[in-house]
Amino acid sequence: MFLLRDINPLSLKLLNRIYRESRHHQVRQRAHFLILASQNLTNKNLMKIFKVSYKTMYNWLNRWEYEGMLGLYNKPGRGRKETFNSAQSDQIKDWVKSQPKQLKQVVQKIKEEWCINTSTETIKRIIKKKYELA
Repeated sequence: MFLLRDINPLSLKLLNRIYRESRHHQVRQRAHFLILASQNLTNKNLMKIFKVSYKTMYNWLNRWEYEGMLGLYNKPGRGRKETFNSAQSDQIKDWVKSQPKQLKQVVQKIKEEWCINTSTETIKRIIKKKYELA
């Protein structure tokens, strides 16, 4: 059994709201975990419900203890980093605009200019992102 400090009624109400309404699955899962942990469920039951290890639950509780509600959310910097910065993306868009049907030539220019190996699919994603933002 984890040593969880008592969750005050206001925090519990906020946790319930986050559990029901957050658009992030992991945040909802962590809020639900804290709600159930505050109801004194055993560690084994919590591990079965959430299909996570003891260490993961321990990490969730530590983040809750030290960071409060912010501990429910993922920290920035997770996931794969972008291959090209915004200036490079703008340059790629210009190259594609000048040669729209020659993506392999754009890939070659990228390799020559920045020594970055990429694919035509990556170029297509960059262009698609441009039109989604516009």
